[in-house]
Amino acid sequence: MTARELDAARITDPALRTAYTTCRTLNATHGRTYFLATRLLPPDRRPAVHALYGFARWADDIVDDLGEDTPPAARAATLDRWRAQLLAGLRDRTATEPVVRALADTAERYAIDHQHFADFMTAMRADLAVTDYATYEDLCGYMHGSAAVIGLQMLPVLGTVVPRAEAAPHAAALGRAFQLTNFLRDVGEDLDRGRVYLPADLLAAHGVDRPLLEWSRASGTRDARITAALRAAAALTRGVYREAAPGLAMLDPVARPCIRTAFVLYGGILDAVAADGYAAVHRRAAVPPLRRALVAADGLARLAAARRRARAATRRPDARPAAPERSTPCRETAPASR
Repeated sequence: MTARELDAARITDPALRTAYTTCRTLNATHGRTYFLATRLLPPDRRPAVHALYGFARWADDIVDDLGEDTPPAARAATLDRWRAQLLAGLRDRTATEPVVRALADTAERYAIDHQHFADFMTAMRADLAVTDYATYEDLCGYMHGSAAVIGLQMLPVLGTVVPRAEAAPHAAALGRAFQLTNFLRDVGEDLDRGRVYLPADLLAAHGVDRPLLEWSRASGTRDARITAALRAAAALTRGVYREAAPGLAMLDPVARPCIRTAFVLYGGILDAVAADGYAAVHRRAAVPPLRRALVAADGLARLAAARRRARAATRRPDARPAAPERSTPCRETAPASR
């Protein structure tokens, strides 16, 4: 974490600065696309985004560290203890775990609903036992906690020009779109972990099932049915991006370049999967470095323009401070448990 960002956010406590720096390192190490987009936010908002990403990465690492040789009940009990410690740390601000400490500070600064974090941990618990999803509706139930709440957590940090509740459904959709993109890109790697996140009903519509995916992965053999299914998954994901798109204009103008850059870069992953012939069962597609650089440059240009407009608005003689936004619920309704 750069001192400039911490100073801009008025984070002065040494232990807290160290905690935020830990989160920034997690973001820079594990979230290349996300981290690149975060650089387009005003410096004072970046630490909060790093804390939110750091929490998601930290929770995911807990799940991965619970080895397969550990009995399922013991793994679930361990994660439940972590969940209780997290919520206690958020509530009383006594956590010593750096990521939780930074998260608690961010949640208080931006009045983020703690239920979002609880829902995320519930989704992580599902990953200990659930290895596939029968329908897209079932998958959406999981993605509420694993992805949609990420968008909802971000909204208070980004700021909106409309009531937050109006932007919330689009933010939740963007979280789902990003995760669906990851599911498509990582089909092969997820198979190696014993998981299939693409819904079985979508696969079955093209004559694909889990054994066929596993055979294709193991043998290195391409199958036209799998290609068709992955193409359909990409089309479904693009539809979720369209659902999310109206929310970009609802964000604070200085935050829009960041989210638009993430929107374009993640959409570029879908393009890369298509350009690779939907071979995601066998290899991971990536956005070419030049494409990433061009998108980032466009984001920087948009950010500079937004800042110029903001400065010009504050210099106008008739400019008045904006009225503070009323606090409104920003949590979408979670799908019923299954």
